Amino acid sequence: MKLIKLDAIDSTNDFLKTLNSQEDLENFTMVTAENQTNGKGQRGATWATESGKNLTLSILTKNTLTPNDQVFDLSVITSLAINQVLEDLNIPQLSIKWPNDIMSYNKKIGGVLIENIHKSGGEIHSIIGIGLNVNQTDFENLPKASSLAVICNKEFDKTIFPELITARIKKTITEWRTNSEKLWQIYFQKLFKKGVPMPFQNTKNEHFMGIILGVSKTGKLQVQLEDDSIAEFDIKEITLLY
Repeated sequence: MKLIKLDAIDSTNDFLKTLNSQEDLENFTMVTAENQTNGKGQRGATWATESGKNLTLSILTKNTLTPNDQVFDLSVITSLAINQVLEDLNIPQLSIKWPNDIMSYNKKIGGVLIENIHKSGGEIHSIIGIGLNVNQTDFENLPKASSLAVICNKEFDKTIFPELITARIKKTITEWRTNSEKLWQIYFQKLFKKGVPMPFQNTKNEHFMGIILGVSKTGKLQVQLEDDSIAEFDIKEITLLY
């Protein structure tokens, strides 16, 4: 697996996407940056990270998905892989906040943004962007964020994470091809606040109560409402309040 280390870049995802359009890159090529000035998150948000403290990683995967696959599969694979790497490092109380935020206790420690590129001939290349808060300790104005260092009260060697995470993603892809249903069930089990009555907010800023039941194969959150009906929501349609 090839690793490209950058000092500073606007976005590792954008850098890898451009490089992939210019060269025939090795599958699972990785890009890291010590400082990312324009990192992207879900819902068009930015991913802010303190320079030199955290992991900013983008990974190229080729032909993991086919046009007949559900695009959300890779999101499940990636979040499970990161979760397993952190479990192996004894990070406590891990869960996955839909769709693919990595949580410890009630704090967000990592996030994933996947961008798919449809190539001529039907191939799909995916850029997996991963942000993981490793050694940052100051989260002023970010009350729901934390890091491995804060949670475990020690510093981590962040250089170990690119290869650990990429190798686990490769392994999980192989497992997915033979037993995707088992991995779906593990993903359901690890969902943050699953089965607990929780407040939500919709696009009209209306608040309502619901219980997370699971996630559809297309990545929509399945919520049981107060009238016992079950509704499905896309990522831009609902916010979990916690």
